Amino acid sequence: MPDGREPIAVSIADRIDLIPADQWNACAGGDNPFVSHAFLAALEESGSASRETGWAPQHLTIKDEDGQLSGAVPMYLKNHSQGEYVFDWGWADAYERAGGRYYPKLQAAVPFSPVTGPRLLARPGPDQSMIRAALAAGLVEVATRFGVSSLHVTFANEEDAQWLEASDFLIRHGHQFHWRNQGYRDFDDFLASLSSRKRKNIRKERSRVAQSGIRVEMLTGDDIRAHHWDEFHAFYVGTYDRKWGYPYLTRDFFAMIGERMADQVALVRAERDGQAIAGALNLIGGDALYGRNWGSNGDYPFLHFECCYYQAIDFAIARGLTTVEAGTQGPHKIQRGYLPVRTQSAHWIRDEGFRAAVADFVERERRAEAGEVIALDQFSPFRRIQ
Repeated sequence: MPDGREPIAVSIADRIDLIPADQWNACAGGDNPFVSHAFLAALEESGSASRETGWAPQHLTIKDEDGQLSGAVPMYLKNHSQGEYVFDWGWADAYERAGGRYYPKLQAAVPFSPVTGPRLLARPGPDQSMIRAALAAGLVEVATRFGVSSLHVTFANEEDAQWLEASDFLIRHGHQFHWRNQGYRDFDDFLASLSSRKRKNIRKERSRVAQSGIRVEMLTGDDIRAHHWDEFHAFYVGTYDRKWGYPYLTRDFFAMIGERMADQVALVRAERDGQAIAGALNLIGGDALYGRNWGSNGDYPFLHFECCYYQAIDFAIARGLTTVEAGTQGPHKIQRGYLPVRTQSAHWIRDEGFRAAVADFVERERRAEAGEVIALDQFSPFRRIQ
């Protein structure tokens, strides 16, 4: 804070629109669109993340002596564990079978977004480290004040995970599959880095899509119109209708990010015979493309790979982005150039006995995760340099 002044106590805002967007964004930075005021506000205003859907906003804030926001954490009070992508249903079941009450709990996260990024949002300056430490301590203070069983900070970046561990949070590891740009000139240059068999397989998959009469395009900015969002939302809802789950994101949410974040949206659209048949939503960060949602109106061989993986690589190369993060799950991504990358979450548990059990589980899980990532490395599609 200016002149080395101490921050005032943490407070809670139950709507992000109570916090000035410019002050929030000054803390969040501009690299990760998911922690931007516009994205979080769209989730709340559209009814996607709300008390009714089990995501009641409880954003933690710290202000300086001038009343300016110096730090914040996007946070929600939850009565379920859906839409998080770091699964704790086993913990909830065990605690409640032992006579405890697991819900409600606090979740410091971006709803429905398994994207690693900052969670302890601190305004840049000489006091940034002090602010992060205060935010980490403030989370424990608020969780204790609320009397919740636990507080979970999911998909935290490395730096924030260290601050949280210092504040008595347990660190849990997972992994996703990301593509890294090695300075490729174009998609063919990327293919040249792969083994012959993997290179041929990708070319075959892309060729099958093209030969089936499907046209695929990437839309950004003003090229995305209302009817494109109508199409995509229908695909998005249809995907959940065919699988277990609930489509939290409303049509209004897509309209809002289209209006407020158009230059940070990259929407893949596939059509055949003049009719849209599939789509994939990506957000553009400072140095990364983040793949989020996919949907289609039927089963089209290899179209998912084209829309979600190959179009993203093409776009990243053209834009000079270093990374494509393609979301959760999917060892099948490895043969398409997406390699395992560690993710982290942090967990504060109020009950000491329950914490000990969770700590033992997390430690065993971390060892298993490390072994799995090492094992997956042998399936890398990239040519081995002798």
